[in-house]
Amino acid sequence: MPRLTFYLIVALLLVAGIGASVHRHVQFEVPWTPGELRQVWEVEALIRFTARGEPVLVDLALPADQPGFRVLTENTASPGYGLAFVEDQRGRRAQWSIREASGSQQLYYSVRLLVTPDQSPPPQVPPPPREITWDRPYSTAAEQVIERAYARSADAFTFARELIRDFGDQRQGENARLLLTQFERGALLVRLLNQAGVSAREISGLLLEDGRRRQTLTTWVQVFDGQRVMLFNPLTGAQGRPENLLLWEAAGEAVLEVEGAVNSRVTFSMLSHYQPALVPDLRDQFHDETLLNFSIHSLPLEEQALFQTILLIPIGALVVVLLRILVGIKTSGTFMPVLIALAFIQTSLVTGLIGFLLIVAVGLVIRSYLSYLNLLLVARVTAVIITVIGIISLFSVLSYRFGLNAGLTITFFPMIILSWTIERMSIIWEEEGPKQVLVQGGGSLLTAVLAYLAMNNPLIRHLTFNFLGVQLVLMALILLLGNYTGYRLLELRRFKPMVDD
Repeated sequence: MPRLTFYLIVALLLVAGIGASVHRHVQFEVPWTPGELRQVWEVEALIRFTARGEPVLVDLALPADQPGFRVLTENTASPGYGLAFVEDQRGRRAQWSIREASGSQQLYYSVRLLVTPDQSPPPQVPPPPREITWDRPYSTAAEQVIERAYARSADAFTFARELIRDFGDQRQGENARLLLTQFERGALLVRLLNQAGVSAREISGLLLEDGRRRQTLTTWVQVFDGQRVMLFNPLTGAQGRPENLLLWEAAGEAVLEVEGAVNSRVTFSMLSHYQPALVPDLRDQFHDETLLNFSIHSLPLEEQALFQTILLIPIGALVVVLLRILVGIKTSGTFMPVLIALAFIQTSLVTGLIGFLLIVAVGLVIRSYLSYLNLLLVARVTAVIITVIGIISLFSVLSYRFGLNAGLTITFFPMIILSWTIERMSIIWEEEGPKQVLVQGGGSLLTAVLAYLAMNNPLIRHLTFNFLGVQLVLMALILLLGNYTGYRLLELRRFKPMVDD
């Protein structure tokens, strides 16, 4: 009877999970596979500021239809505030107002954008010419920088490109360094171009990356040459507009203006969804459905981006269960490989492997010294935690100094788990020898790599995030695996002499 109940529970989980997924696919037309023809970005702007107990007016620039993107819907969350959308020579803007507010305040603005490669660009009007004035000795330095770049250029675009090169780290002269002490690079380039008679302005864009949170806008320089327009990255000198760049403010005005408050800032969260080509506004027509309102998609975008990673953990856990129960691989800790795999997703596989091996190797050396001090367990583990933090900090600084920016992502490793891993491996070394350390450490690393490959698969990421019924299916599979009592694959080596005989 208990066995029958068990199988009924497993069957119920399978039916419920598959049924919920099929219902979502049929009813809401969510595709089974990613990469459909129509891609929708959801971008959320979070405005934070501290009000001073007086009237507050908040003015935020808004994105408009542009090449590559078309605005589908907009929503705001601002309890107690008045709201108006205005459009003037400065572009589209949202204005929040309230008679009195005090303390920390948060305002939300979210927009859904349809990726449309054939979207025609709006007419580009160059900014009016303006007279540029400099204080001495900046005027002399500006003239010399302009003359040097102008001599190596043929038109407005090549002139802008040569100016940016002159401000690069390798080619900075005394004049460039002097000007950079007074102005930001983007604003400085615009001033130099305007002084040379080239129409240019500083605009703000958002680089779209799936699942990113708390991002800020980047500065770009828009240069006009008659009827032609070109975008330049003032830091790298890259020419042209990246495909994932959303122009948030394209009129050369301030992105955020707040009156009656201090410490104002705006950050952005974003997610990408693929939808059927014939239903670009899929979720809007079911906005009032109770089932949809209780789904992950009803949460703010920042939480959605967080859940996109959390929902991958059962996939990693399934890999661990398969390898431990069916294959018989030994790991250091039960689900430590899953957390390491999550870190690999943030750092990339090669960088993560190198960082993990370096941290554990150095940690084992230091832990071997701590064993001679005969410390209590809690104090010893605490010392190892502090040591791991120090190792990660040192590796990050060295990576930055040597120009290896990928090494900075090593901070994504779970420090407490790494500390316990070092402590556990040290004890195994003392009790069972280095061979078991290699067996369990290698098993943990192999499991983490396989879990990473499964969790980072685009199809799996799409299914786990868009079909919550997949979690019930995973639960049923894990329960079935937990009922397995047969031989593990690695245990079959014991029967090799019988086969030889």
